[in-house]
Parts: sequence; C-alpha cells; structure tokens
Amino acid sequence: MRMKLSHFNFELPEELVAKYPAEIRDEARLMVVHRETGEIEHKVFKNVIEYFDEDDVLILNNTKVFPARLYGRKEKTGARIEVFLLRELNNEMKLLDVLVDPARKIRVGNKLYFSDEADNDVLVAEVVDNTTSRGRTIRFLFDGEELEFRTLLDSLGNTPLPKYIDRPVEEIDRERYQTVFASQIGAVAAPTAGLHFSDELLKRFELKGINNAEVTLHIGLGTFRDIEVEDLSKHKMDAEYFKVSLPATEIVNKAQKTGKRICAVGTTSMRSIESAVSATRSLKPAEGWTNVFIFPPHEFRIANAMITNFHLPKSSLLIMVCAFGGYDLMMRAYEEAVKEKYKFFSYGDAMLII
Repeated sequence: MRMKLSHFNFELPEELVAKYPAEIRDEARLMVVHRETGEIEHKVFKNVIEYFDEDDVLILNNTKVFPARLYGRKEKTGARIEVFLLRELNNEMKLLDVLVDPARKIRVGNKLYFSDEADNDVLVAEVVDNTTSRGRTIRFLFDGEELEFRTLLDSLGNTPLPKYIDRPVEEIDRERYQTVFASQIGAVAAPTAGLHFSDELLKRFELKGINNAEVTLHIGLGTFRDIEVEDLSKHKMDAEYFKVSLPATEIVNKAQKTGKRICAVGTTSMRSIESAVSATRSLKPAEGWTNVFIFPPHEFRIANAMITNFHLPKSSLLIMVCAFGGYDLMMRAYEEAVKEKYKFFSYGDAMLII
C-alpha cells in the first residue's frame, strides 16, 4: 500500500501534550515495542538498560540548543519584536538568518534594539535582507570579542520551546530542554529522545559495557513544519547540518559486524546515520547538509533499535517511526499510548522499539 499523509492521523487529546518534563529525567514512562512479536510493555525509562548487553551501541545526537528566541524593539516606534535565530551565515560579520514576528513591520534597513534586565540597550542589529515572508537576515553591530558577543546573546536569549508547549519559558527549561551530553552548539530544538538520559543512567550503561557513538545534527525549525502534501514523496525537508565522525563509525561498524544491538536515540540520530551509509551498507564518516525524509517503505541499513518520544499526528517524526517499527504496529502502540495516557511531544514519555 502506498502511504499517504492522512494514514498518519490520529486523535490526540490536548491534555496529553506534555507542558513540563518528568520530575526526574530517567523516570519518565517507557513503552517497549517488540517488532517480531508485537508485544507491548510498560516500563519506566531507567529500565531501558535491561534491553541492552555488553558491546551494544547507543547512537546519541550531541547537538546543543542555544537560546534562540530574543525579544527586542524596533527603532523609533519602540514596537516589540520577537527575533528567532535560525542559523549563522558569517561568524566574523555576525550575520544571521532569523524569523521575525510581526514580520510586516520589519524592513531592510530597520534597526532592532535588545535590552538587558535593567533596560539598558546592549545589542543592536540591522536588517540587511528579506529571505521569506517572515525570514530576515540581520547583522549584529558589535565590535567586541567573539566570546563577549556569545555571552551577550546567551544572556538575552530564551530557551526556544516549541510553540506546542503552550506556556512561557521558565528557569527549569534552560537545563531540562537540553540533553546531559549536549556539547556541539547549533540547534534551535532539542533531540528530545535524549532528554530522558541522566548522568547516572549513562554511567550504568558504561559500567555494563555498552558503547556510545556520538553524531551531530543541528535541529532546525523544519522539524516542526507541517507536511502540506498528501503524497509523501513530494514533501521536501529543510536541510540541516550533520556530522558523523570517524570514531563514531568505528564503534558502530564493529557492533554491526558482531550482530550487536545498535540503537538510534531519536529521529535526528537516525537521520544522521541514514545520511552516511556506505556502498557496503556500513556507516561512513560524513559531514554536510541533509534533507533526507524517511517514510514507509524504507530499508534501514544501520540501526536495529530506536528510542524515540511520542510524536504529533501527521508529523515527519511519526512517519519515520512508522517506517522503522511497522505502520500497523506503531499505530496500535500509539492507540495504546493514548488509552494509557502517555505524555506526548518534546517533554513527553519515551518508546523503545526493538
């Protein structure tokens, strides 16, 4: 059967979209789905280690979320403007692609002022180009050291919670909307399957002899963009920067040769490795931009297990999960998740597919 977007719709009660993370990272709920038998188990996330043995591999996305949402004001009128930083275009010139809201008031040549908590203007940016209806390129007019500029941006910015988490950003989000292994700054959204790992749980994995292979995929807003075509083959994903290093490939390929469990932690880790498959169906070092969109039917070449959150209806993330776990089984698992009141989306509960 040729899969269409409408096949991935289901009724999701609004109260199941998690507004806050679990009180303790590794005590979120965990659904375990067995592809061969169709069995579904209900666990707590820290139980996930029970499904792994020595020399198995976790593939982790080590991207780090930066505080991408800034609030400034327009020159002369003083109108409040939200500026969402998307990506850096030129480090030395401090040029960035951004989204602005309300966009109709922001034109090329406008200056935007950003103030600290004491209401002192500490950064000024000039709009230098229109990219889309909401998109702009801005240049920050700052002559100081790079580190000072980064520190200022960090202090002015807010954690970029997805709009679906319908509440103001709070202090807890700066820590919890970030994995404990995040190291490579560049994402505007967290690789949410990884949010469930605590330092203690990762240490237990290490002591059991389970290896980590770190990859990087800097998640952009395209992850949350609605799919607007019924024919999935016509959907185009936004390109995102990714990197699969030589050390990561050596860890994964060794496990592949010995038939070990290789688990992609999150859809972004899966997209990274599926963008770096060699002609011999092993993992190869790769770096660049990927816009791979994974939908059924798809042959996964590297991972034989996956940890993921519960995703929204008709999202590219749910579609990928169905490609990996099997459409009928995944839709049955989601039906059970709704019935059992699992929490969905970025701060929600987790699923292990084996």
